[in-house]
Amino acid sequence: MAVTLDYLLVEDAPPAAIITLNRPDQLNALSTGLMTELTDELERQAARPEVRAIVLKGAGRAFSAGHDLREMQDRTLEEERDIFAVCNKLMATVQSVPVPVIAAPHGIATAAGCQLVATCDLAIASDDCRFATSGVRYGLFCSTPGVAVARNVTRKHAMEMLLTGRFVDAATAERWGLINRAVPLAQLDTEVSALVNELAQLSRYALRIGKEGFYQQIEATQAEAYRQMAETISCNAVAPDGKEGIAAFVEKRKPVWRES
Repeated sequence: MAVTLDYLLVEDAPPAAIITLNRPDQLNALSTGLMTELTDELERQAARPEVRAIVLKGAGRAFSAGHDLREMQDRTLEEERDIFAVCNKLMATVQSVPVPVIAAPHGIATAAGCQLVATCDLAIASDDCRFATSGVRYGLFCSTPGVAVARNVTRKHAMEMLLTGRFVDAATAERWGLINRAVPLAQLDTEVSALVNELAQLSRYALRIGKEGFYQQIEATQAEAYRQMAETISCNAVAPDGKEGIAAFVEKRKPVWRES
């Protein structure tokens, strides 16, 4: 049974925690209240040893229509800055928590909702889902969503989304690299669950340092990335799970991970 928070539904589904954005009447618009609550819940769930992955979903007809523009109306510059500081913290948290975060969008994921999908470590979408960085159509260029989108798709595809605000269907989003894959809506939960279970069989330690290292090196020069990752994999190799994995491979047996 899901626990109802102010803006979220949170369900224990071992080995996953499922967090559902729960403002369906507003198409799960990302108010500062929702973003703050989601940031806190991501950190809380990721700290639980039994949680091996976190799944993000949306209640109702959509994943998320992006920022709550009513909240942004008639604000001072400092107040607008505060809203985007909250958003930046959420996006950073998605990538800094030590477990994989999987987006499972359906319906639409637009503007900051599209940003949230692009920010997640993995994304499996329903094949009827549509994506857009649509702010430009309302005179508000999707500058911050563009950061995440441009780190997933090619520059030309990112600019096409940002400059036109047009919707991209799930098949195109998969082809461009915005999502891992699209599946029929009726199979979405099953596909996500299978991915969670696959991740749960792996070393929590290896996934944690691997995720951390990936986001460090992706922005570095190639030489610096190799330097950083050589240190990371060296530390991995001498850690208990690294030693166990190597031994299990050599001995042709299933590994028994120490970090649960």
